[in-house]
Amino acid sequence: MELLAPAGNFEKFLTALNFGADAVYLAGQEFGLRAFAGNFSIEEIKKACEIAHSKNKKVYVTVNIIAKDEDFIGLYDYILSLTEAKVDAVIVSDVGIINFIRNNFPSLDVHVSTQANITNAQSAKFFADMGVKRLILARELNIQQISNISKLLKGKVEIECFVHGAMCISYSGRCLLSNYLAGRDANHGECVQACRWKYFIREVNRDEEIEVQEDEKGTYFMNSKDLCMIKHLKELQEAGVSSLKIEGRMKSSYYVACVTNAYRKAIDLLPKQAGEEFIVELEKTSHRRFTTGFYFGDNNTEFRESSMPVQTYEFVGVVKSCVDGMATIEQRNFLQEGDEVEVLSPDPSLFNKTFKISNMRNIDGEKIEKANVAQMLFTSLCPFNLNENDILRKKC
Repeated sequence: MELLAPAGNFEKFLTALNFGADAVYLAGQEFGLRAFAGNFSIEEIKKACEIAHSKNKKVYVTVNIIAKDEDFIGLYDYILSLTEAKVDAVIVSDVGIINFIRNNFPSLDVHVSTQANITNAQSAKFFADMGVKRLILARELNIQQISNISKLLKGKVEIECFVHGAMCISYSGRCLLSNYLAGRDANHGECVQACRWKYFIREVNRDEEIEVQEDEKGTYFMNSKDLCMIKHLKELQEAGVSSLKIEGRMKSSYYVACVTNAYRKAIDLLPKQAGEEFIVELEKTSHRRFTTGFYFGDNNTEFRESSMPVQTYEFVGVVKSCVDGMATIEQRNFLQEGDEVEVLSPDPSLFNKTFKISNMRNIDGEKIEKANVAQMLFTSLCPFNLNENDILRKKC
């Protein structure tokens, strides 16, 4: 199965490739559903494709807004620029845009977005008959329903499913809440995640607001747990899923590295299932409590969660080089002499190795006791031959 990772900017794109993604999905600066991610210019998309293709990997670009007539203005030129950049596919939710691309750019592969709400075999067949390459099924389906759709399609169209990350409270992500409360249209990429906010209720004949008690932090009745299917990849494979998608274009580079690395290792283990140690690894990056979502039936719908994410480790540095036992590190969070750090690396001989920061020096070679300036460069003794772009983390 393909491992598909998110990239909100170029650093995250490189991180995803470095930590084992087979393909990366990203947005250009138009027509995407993540308006507040870094996103990519056409030149950056072209560069990303060149890098990915040199590594035999793929790049998919989102064109997944829910379109209005005026959104078709400039669409031809934009899609043309994507084809010239040699993207491997575009991810589209709107039937009109799919039809437009199939008619005007028949050689460009189309992946139907989860926003299209494909929840049954007849909908899947409808899109397949349009000539699309892949269907990203609705997150509300269970394993058996996915299997039924896959059997109907008989391998003519690929199946992609989300396996990890934040889950939207609205059906397959179609939501008006952000637009209603903040004037930002989630269906045009401007979601403010209003479902994560803290709410009160007010009885119509009373002036005071009444908090609905759930825990000491308040009530978050529209806030969901995070999806995590790392221990169930075999079931997805047997159901006919060909691509496993990680959510998180708005998440950090550390999140992309940690989650991509874990799922890479879990896929490589198949047919053996990942064990509890993989959950421990995923808990080292920011997350809400995990759920398997709808995959094992509607009885597993206890999704409500506190708004505050948690993690057991924090991202503290990126290795820029390591020569003769001396590592040059770019700081990402406070570090000081004597801190024990753990290595996050795609190299299995380095993964989860620990060492203590020692003999710290700044770029002028002067001895220092701490790295407390954002992204400052410093050196430390290191007992391992670390690789460029390995990540360092420490316990929270």
